[in-house]
Amino acid sequence: MEEKRVVVTGIGTINPLAHSAKETWEKLCEGKSGIKKITSFDTEDLSVKIAGQVTNFVPTEYFNKKEVRKMDTYAQYCLVSAQKAMHDAELKNYDENSIGVITGTGIGGMETYEEQLERYMKRGARRVSPYFIPKMIANIAAGQIAIRFKARAINFNVTSACTSSANAIGESYRAIKYGEVDAMIAAGSEASVTAFTIAGFSNMRALSTRNDEPTTASRPFDKERDGFVLSEGAATLILENLKHAKARGAKIYAEVVGYGATCDAFHITMPAKNGEGGAKAMLNAMDSAKIQPEDVQYINAHGTSTPLNDKSETLAIKTAFGDAAYNLKINSSKSMLGHTLGAAGALESMIVVQSIKNGKIHPTTNLTNPDPECDLDYNPEKAIDLDINYALTNSFGFGGHNATIAFKKYE
Repeated sequence: MEEKRVVVTGIGTINPLAHSAKETWEKLCEGKSGIKKITSFDTEDLSVKIAGQVTNFVPTEYFNKKEVRKMDTYAQYCLVSAQKAMHDAELKNYDENSIGVITGTGIGGMETYEEQLERYMKRGARRVSPYFIPKMIANIAAGQIAIRFKARAINFNVTSACTSSANAIGESYRAIKYGEVDAMIAAGSEASVTAFTIAGFSNMRALSTRNDEPTTASRPFDKERDGFVLSEGAATLILENLKHAKARGAKIYAEVVGYGATCDAFHITMPAKNGEGGAKAMLNAMDSAKIQPEDVQYINAHGTSTPLNDKSETLAIKTAFGDAAYNLKINSSKSMLGHTLGAAGALESMIVVQSIKNGKIHPTTNLTNPDPECDLDYNPEKAIDLDINYALTNSFGFGGHNATIAFKKYE
């Protein structure tokens, strides 16, 4: 069977920095942070009072009031990002039976779950909304996108913690590569910045407590990092069979050339020793792309700003790349965006294709006191020009999930 080439023809997002891919890219290159003190709920009883929150979002600018009542915020974000990506791709008059949707979310409708549980506990079973289940379930954003765009081909959601939307993009890539569809809407979304979620993560001691320094709280690879910053938002990539994209004269950001997915099979929250699972995901992605470590110029790291992840990822890169690891340029978008959990893979893939298209990478901010155990080039100072032929993006999640996607400059 002839394998199809897969390209990215559209991108869209809504996140703490901006409501567009272009503005997100510009702010990242300027070193701007989207992390602030939480304003949407009372944090008095919480040890963590900062997050990356989407601001100035008015749902009725995108949906009618009836639609808003039927969609959790995570689904709204996902559908908005998909609409923006489809508009960017100018994808119209397509075969509805040959376009699919795969989404990724780590949690799904958390706001709806909390709201309806509280209603049940205080007011009884009869007061639970009939929309509760179809608003909360993690696959519903994929269904909503399919309905909006009449996408009748493959459709499902991936839930693999913080690897969710990286897996969604990887599985979308495979669906096109092996000829199942012409195009895919691959998205990730999360709207879990709630007091309940923060309580859970902070009691694990996973979150930064730099409450008085929101913009410098996320410090990937820095010796003084003390945890990740919870964030929210969504991003969508439109993937197409190259022949399909060329036939309609589509603009092309980059080519997707490889995908690797593994499991540590080690611990529910800790990465495997020496980053073995992450290293294997990178090696698998490069193998499927038919490239060598020396061919890669850039990695957008998972880079969470947690003590364990950053050391483990550094070791994983060294294991996968050997001596070539020291020639790589690496950055962490989470230094400015925070950690969007299941949406992170899609958001960071969107950033990578812009990096390739623009020949530039953004800085890893707040890296002022490098951890001696994190001794690679994380580009800490400012955005730099970089001619990128091949790039990888990493996503790792609780449960030991690992995913790496390989992108190439389109030629």
